[in-house]
Amino acid sequence: MSATRQRTNAGNVTSSPDEAASTGQAAKPQRGIQALESTGALLEALAAAGRPLPLNALAREAGMSPAKAHPHLVSLQRAGLLSRDAGGNFEAGTLSLELGLMALQRLSPTGEAEPEILALAQATGLSAAMAVLGPVGPTVVRLEEAMRPQHVSLRIGTVLSLVNTAIGRTFAAFLPAAVLEGLLAQESVRMAGLGAEGRAATPPADYADRLAAIRAQLFDTALSNPVPGIDTVAVPVFDHTAEVTLVLALMGSAGSFETALDAAPAQALLAAARRLSWRFGAIGRTHGVVGVMGAAR
Repeated sequence: MSATRQRTNAGNVTSSPDEAASTGQAAKPQRGIQALESTGALLEALAAAGRPLPLNALAREAGMSPAKAHPHLVSLQRAGLLSRDAGGNFEAGTLSLELGLMALQRLSPTGEAEPEILALAQATGLSAAMAVLGPVGPTVVRLEEAMRPQHVSLRIGTVLSLVNTAIGRTFAAFLPAAVLEGLLAQESVRMAGLGAEGRAATPPADYADRLAAIRAQLFDTALSNPVPGIDTVAVPVFDHTAEVTLVLALMGSAGSFETALDAAPAQALLAAARRLSWRFGAIGRTHGVVGVMGAAR
């Protein structure tokens, strides 16, 4: 159950600090129905698993016996919140899907990511950026600059190379081949694009291997290239269709921070991306998102 919920000694009254604060009665508990909270534990356990579960496994994950869980699950099926697949496993029902879609339709990916960008910049002391895939290519839509002076040539609205930047390559790694081919034909108009500043006119020979590595690690770096003296680490954020909806990045002076995948800046960036992916419905989807969303909630 949610960490904000507290049970009273009576066992059938619950309170939420957020709810109490909103009514101006912080010390007065809100009435609730304990049986429904047990039902909610089953739904949370299924959501955390990210896949259909049989009765015994679902009950175990919710911390209750199968005998206790069964009547709750029957009611959830009748309400349309759960259904069962051909193997008898419990999965999201029609009503759950409708509620989920309603929530997703209200989300603004960039708006949801704004607090994460601010928190990353404050926690790491680095510049934090967010980009979306615009009509011409990866486009910076948010930049929170570091407290320390840095020569970062990014600006809001900058369109980045799909070949020579970490943000661009992270988008490229998850694009369909035909879409990527079409976008690569426009590389010369992007920052650090092909054909600019003496760069090669075609992607390097190891480009496909680089994109495969990004898909495997959900992570890329650009070290003093294309901007000399600036290092960048970038990670993807997925939505409920398993598409990359945002790319988050941290940037700093070359050598001023660790850029390895297991270093603190990259891990903070990955954690933020996982939290956002979970909010956008990526749980249970492909591209390595399976299994990590529940831990990031």
